[in-house]
Amino acid sequence: MKYNNIVKGTFLSRPNRFIAHVLIDGVETTVHVKNTGRCRELLQPRAEVYLERSDNPARKTQYDLVAVKKGRRLVNMDSQIPNAAAYEWISSGAFKRNVTTLRREVTFGNSRFDIYLEYMDDDGITRKAFVEVKGVTLEDNDVVRFPDAPTERGIKHIHELVECLKEGYEAYLLFVVQMKDVKYFEPDRVIHGDFADALKEAHDRGVQVLAYDCEVTSCSMEIRDPVEVRL
Repeated sequence: MKYNNIVKGTFLSRPNRFIAHVLIDGVETTVHVKNTGRCRELLQPRAEVYLERSDNPARKTQYDLVAVKKGRRLVNMDSQIPNAAAYEWISSGAFKRNVTTLRREVTFGNSRFDIYLEYMDDDGITRKAFVEVKGVTLEDNDVVRFPDAPTERGIKHIHELVECLKEGYEAYLLFVVQMKDVKYFEPDRVIHGDFADALKEAHDRGVQVLAYDCEVTSCSMEIRDPVEVRL
């Protein structure tokens, strides 16, 4: 996934979940933050950030904050891009070969999953699968975790994935790690123990829990390599 019209800035403050104050070419500018999570470990004063400039003159804010430099690592923090990157990745055949159907935002039961696909396996049998995508930006000492805030919606999705299995679908929970060079992924039990428990139980019942890192630049993010999952 690629961005257009990227500019560099310096983070100053974040008065609420939706906006931040950033220094761009020496001018303090109010920008839109494309992630409503806390992101406190990322948005530190004077952090180097990257923003996409909008061509829409009707917008209240001209820029979207999409990435931030954390130490040696560039982290994409756009909460919308993991789904798009996952769709692009699956379309390329990197996830499953012989994909015959691929759709986004498909309803099953009481949930709407990010991706639905059908593919032909090596025996010529058509398999049907749902994929729920979660973006991961929380990192500490090269270990990445999810969630960065309690998420009852995340637990609901996990339970619905288990229901998919009962109806004969394959079910995947894909954690898209929005950075490179990490050691492993684990659920954050300190932030939301119930989510971690639900994830482990779903895995034991057959939901496939995957994590992949991403190659991140100031103007792009692409899914790359599998990351070890520790439940």
